[in-house]
Amino acid sequence: MLLSSLPTCSVSTVCTSRGMLLSSLPTCSVSTVCTSRGMLLSSLPTCSVSTVCTSIGMLLSPLPTCSVSTVCTSIGMLLSPLPTCSVSTVCTSIGMLLSPLPTCSVSTVCTSIGMLLSLLPTCSVSTVCTSRGMLLSLIPTCSVSTVCTSIGMLLSLLPTCSVSTVCTSIGMLLSLNVITDWFPGGAYYLISRSLGPEFGGSIGLIFAFANAVAVAMYVVGFAETVVDLLKENNAIMIDELNDIRIIGCISVVLLLGISVAGMEWEAKAQIGLLIILLVAIVNVFVGTGIPASTDKKSKGFFNYDAKIFMENLPPDFRDGETFFSVFAIFFPAATGILAGANISGDLKDPQDALPKGTLLAILITGVTYLGVALSATVVRDATGNINDTIATGMDMFCNGTNTAACEQGWNFSSCEVSSCKFGSMNNFQVMTMVSGFGPLITAGTFSATLSSALASLVSAPKVFQALCKDNIYTALKFFAKGHGKNNEPIRGYVLTFIIAVAFIIIADLNVIAPIISNFFLASYALINFSCFHASYAKSPGWRPAYRYYNMWLSLFGAVLCCGVMFVINWWAALLTYAIEIFLYVYVTVKKPNVNWGSSTQAVTFVSAVNNALSLTGVEDHVKNFRPQCMVLTGAPKNRPALLDLAHCFTKNYGLCLTCEGPRTETLTDVNAEMEKNQMWLNKKKRKAFYAAVACDSFRQGTENLMQASGLGRLKPNILMMGFKKDWRTADTAGVQSYVGVLHDAFDFEYGTVVLRMNQGLDISHIIKAQGNSLTVSLTHTHCLSLTHGLSLSLSLSVCVSGLTLLLPYILTTRKKFKDCKMRIFIAGQPGRVEQDRMKSLLEKFRIKYADIHVIDDITQNPNSNSWKMFEDMIEPFRLHEGSKSTTLAEALRKDNPWKISDAELDTFEEKTNLQVRLNELLQENSRAANLIIVSMPIARLGSVSDHLYMAWLDILTKNLPPTMLIRGNHKSVLTFYS
Repeated sequence: MLLSSLPTCSVSTVCTSRGMLLSSLPTCSVSTVCTSRGMLLSSLPTCSVSTVCTSIGMLLSPLPTCSVSTVCTSIGMLLSPLPTCSVSTVCTSIGMLLSPLPTCSVSTVCTSIGMLLSLLPTCSVSTVCTSRGMLLSLIPTCSVSTVCTSIGMLLSLLPTCSVSTVCTSIGMLLSLNVITDWFPGGAYYLISRSLGPEFGGSIGLIFAFANAVAVAMYVVGFAETVVDLLKENNAIMIDELNDIRIIGCISVVLLLGISVAGMEWEAKAQIGLLIILLVAIVNVFVGTGIPASTDKKSKGFFNYDAKIFMENLPPDFRDGETFFSVFAIFFPAATGILAGANISGDLKDPQDALPKGTLLAILITGVTYLGVALSATVVRDATGNINDTIATGMDMFCNGTNTAACEQGWNFSSCEVSSCKFGSMNNFQVMTMVSGFGPLITAGTFSATLSSALASLVSAPKVFQALCKDNIYTALKFFAKGHGKNNEPIRGYVLTFIIAVAFIIIADLNVIAPIISNFFLASYALINFSCFHASYAKSPGWRPAYRYYNMWLSLFGAVLCCGVMFVINWWAALLTYAIEIFLYVYVTVKKPNVNWGSSTQAVTFVSAVNNALSLTGVEDHVKNFRPQCMVLTGAPKNRPALLDLAHCFTKNYGLCLTCEGPRTETLTDVNAEMEKNQMWLNKKKRKAFYAAVACDSFRQGTENLMQASGLGRLKPNILMMGFKKDWRTADTAGVQSYVGVLHDAFDFEYGTVVLRMNQGLDISHIIKAQGNSLTVSLTHTHCLSLTHGLSLSLSLSVCVSGLTLLLPYILTTRKKFKDCKMRIFIAGQPGRVEQDRMKSLLEKFRIKYADIHVIDDITQNPNSNSWKMFEDMIEPFRLHEGSKSTTLAEALRKDNPWKISDAELDTFEEKTNLQVRLNELLQENSRAANLIIVSMPIARLGSVSDHLYMAWLDILTKNLPPTMLIRGNHKSVLTFYS
């Protein structure tokens, strides 16, 4: 048939005589080879392949003037008699055959090679590309109809994935460069150590769950491929859906066995699967270079063609799909960037290995994706009918959506009317058809899906184990235990297996994939944000070694991830954020006892400094007055009632500083005790700071604290202390020191609050008796729990300060005091004038009250019993110089200057009577109250002796419920204007 296949050759050139042909075959017997012109090769059944191929090469050598198309066609015709040759033999022959054709163009040679396809084994139609076999066997969840809508759509997806992936990778690499002590946990470890346990705990649980669901996704992709093979061979067990479930469950059990065996077995399995996957990828590219047969052309494959590329470039979404619905399914293919980080604890040198491995993975994957996307070899729609050809010369009428195929000589216009089974839009077997050897695609599909499933099955338990070890969620502590020398999380493996099986039962990739896309995106968003946050905090400990880092790139990556979450599925994004916020709030409330030096702490410090500095440039305004209390508690646990009252004033809104002094220990002991007491405050949820000073006396220590405490505008303005109930038995120096502290507070313009309780405030002896236990039942702290009402006594005969009104009002805004009634007592003349005046004043200040009582007999002398009680109180401290001679009296005053003289009593008789009378009125009207607030009497320094002043305070508050004495600092703390 040789000559009959060369109709265009010149007879004088090619076919001058049979002798020319014979001369070209010196190694073949003329009688054997050239018995007839028409059956040249059919006469060579016994010739070796090498002989035949050599003969073919020599046969072509005398045809230099034949047209290339004729020669190549002849090559195809010559090879058709070799149906029994093995693939390797035929390929070898092709190489020998093409070597004499240096002038053939690539497209022509490839066309000739395409003739060989009839010799190759037919690719199995059952090879399905819905898993990683699709798109270079790397996309586990993509089906042709959803992902490969068009090359243009794929090109759009790739940059979007690449930007978020690369940004996330750079963020992860920065964390890798900063973290030096590595532990397992992957993304959870990076986020928790960067942003703190609140963010890390919430995203860690989500990320571990996403990896567990990813196991199901990959296994279902594998199971679908197997079921399609069974369907091709009529071997379905029950039905397609249940077969996917059965095969998926069996597969995940086998993968679980490999994982439990240890990382060594997992690594060996991954290497084997990687080799198979790489061979399958190469097989795809090889297949795109082999000329298409008539059968493949009818199914839409035409090798590389620019017109096909341009036709596929614009998107063509169908069946209700959109760019982002396809992206949601495609995105999990890019989630492998954290596979190495997730097993960081098992790597020898993660700080060196992870950056290299991650960047190389992104580079290779990106190039591979783009290589497939740019192949431009398959049209979108094809009929698969080899008779749908167009006569030569009729391609000038090609138009519409199938122009590229029409120009190739094929008419697929019927696909515009009815759906077709072939083409990149319709044929799930498109990669098998394009590849050089179809079964390798099936093997690649198996390799890719099982490899990814195995990686996720290992990652999820390790991330979860790291989360549980940190004990952020105490209920999950059970899963923290590891087994074996590698501390394998066997319990985590079992939990991941249960989750995977639950989602395998769904048996639908397009349902499973979007579930985890948002979870992964949320994780990536926080990885990016953690890098930005650390840079924003400008912590000296943040020293990234990656030279191409920019904090705004990290922020862009975080915003991009968040935006894509909402565009993919807004309600799923809201659900993801709701879960994350719930977990964040839970961890915040629980406050795990960890300190990882997170960037959140750094930013909090920077913000505090900046805010404190900004306040220094603004003058204080009465509308913004807040109680900032310095509380002289000693050790905070020694006077809990005093601390609780101060906490009610300042909770969440003001500064509370608990102080102790004097201390005689070394500075090292003082510092250690400060840490211990601050921890006690935090444990008891008292929002206060603790400070201690080493000094020689109580007054000196308090003076130092009042001068040095605070920062800028954040400094105390109220001094709170307990009443010195042992003043009558204490030494003189102790009483003078106590009263001196009150005078110092007035001098430093501090408001002053003194609390007295009949039981006393100091319970250190109780704590000491019970072995310093922090769980002592402190009944004293409940004395301020109001149930009946709040009684506020004000006397106009003493200077009433705004602080005396403001502090009770603040108490009534607290939960503990919300049901209390505030009664106000004022001194005045009979009638409603004083009452109406106070009522008008309170209304202007918008202070609620229960009622106002005007006391018109406050100036009466106290009864004899009360006065006798006062006289007995001061008797040990009187001079009684009036009954002695002048000389003796002067000597007594000189020897005992601190004692109360008769002249002093006469001078302050009216003020003394007022204190005794006020006590009588308070006992009469407020004995049932839970807390009494009274304006504190004031004494000028040097004019009133310390013991007389202490007697005033004592008689004023004696035999009363808990009583608080308040004196302002002569500054306005209330205003009519809001």
